[in-house]
Amino acid sequence: MKEQLYTIPLNDAVNAGDECPFCFIERSIEQDLLDFVLGSSSSYMEADIREMTDKAGFCRDHFKKMFDYGNTLGNAWILKTHYQRMIGEMHKTFSGFRPGKPSLKDKFKKAEAGGNAISSWVREKEASCYICSHYRDTYERYLDTFFYLWKQDDSFREKIKNGKGFCLSHFGDLCQAADTRLSGRDQEDFYATLLPLMEQNMNRLAEDVSWMVEKFDYRNKDADWKNSRDAIQRGMQKLKGGYPADAPYKTSK
Repeated sequence: MKEQLYTIPLNDAVNAGDECPFCFIERSIEQDLLDFVLGSSSSYMEADIREMTDKAGFCRDHFKKMFDYGNTLGNAWILKTHYQRMIGEMHKTFSGFRPGKPSLKDKFKKAEAGGNAISSWVREKEASCYICSHYRDTYERYLDTFFYLWKQDDSFREKIKNGKGFCLSHFGDLCQAADTRLSGRDQEDFYATLLPLMEQNMNRLAEDVSWMVEKFDYRNKDADWKNSRDAIQRGMQKLKGGYPADAPYKTSK
């Protein structure tokens, strides 16, 4: 099947031979978003972009990655106007808040409405992140592309079948997405391939980790490391996703 522009990143991820092609995609998307938010394009100086980042904010993980990325001025501009919006919302939320001991009826009403108004506002802010939101939208398109290639491209299916599988997190997403992206027969073929593939590769990682433990036995000090030298980071990735051994992604400036 002739490669299309929108299929190239996913094919590149599969060809990389990583423990999980979607971890590879996730890292690439996240780095592109960090470059967009804080990189040389100076998007943080554009009013329309900063209006969106002011509204959405960033989660704890992405604030940390933005700090690690660098660009003190960019981070400061983003924080300056985000704080202005947050303080305005905070004042409005606080002004409408009335503490007091509620009746039993009021307690039920609060439970239905999401509880304490201040707590609800804080939780809403914690759940909102400009980078997470854009990643989720892009990720959904890559799931669509995966199942398009799965149905249309025999060579793609063979590469998946002969690959290292997926991390459990992204595998779960694929299984959920298969319910709406694949018909009955296609679902049967998908699971007939993916379930043994996942078991095989989980066993492979378990063996690599076990051999690393054995290498610390003095009797095996001269034995071959086999595939266990990086077993810890690969083992962690397979269970939870991501790249535990990655250094912080930094600005190239």
